[in-house]
Amino acid sequence: MKYWGYLLLKLVAAAGVMFFVWAAIVASFRGAFENPLYGQKPFGHDLGFTTAMLLYFLACFGVLHLVIWDQRYRCRTCLRRLRMPVSRGSWPNMLLIGQPRTEYICLYGHGTLKVPEVRITTKSPDWEHHDDDIWKELESLEESKR
Repeated sequence: MKYWGYLLLKLVAAAGVMFFVWAAIVASFRGAFENPLYGQKPFGHDLGFTTAMLLYFLACFGVLHLVIWDQRYRCRTCLRRLRMPVSRGSWPNMLLIGQPRTEYICLYGHGTLKVPEVRITTKSPDWEHHDDDIWKELESLEESKR
């Protein structure tokens, strides 16, 4: 729940920033709103305002993309950025080793995110949650060596 709440918080903050950018654009073209021809709006009639709104529209989608991209690479438990990318798999040995992917881990051992190198299907990246006892796996490896 904390993960989705943080995403919502970032979206609200980005919308607030983009609202102030929109207000600055409208304030800078205030003279364009006083069109004596039938009270028409400047969008579509004033080239400068229309260009500014086009760039604003593209900036809104860019900010939305950055917010979602940042959220994908965060830990689902502690919300820290995932680190230590490790490349796994191989294209020539795909049947033996597996499809190429990059794995990111949480520094505090909460989980691993496996991101495919090429997204052919609509399958989303796989988040694997780890147990709270991070030493259990290491101890089991040590016992298997004996």
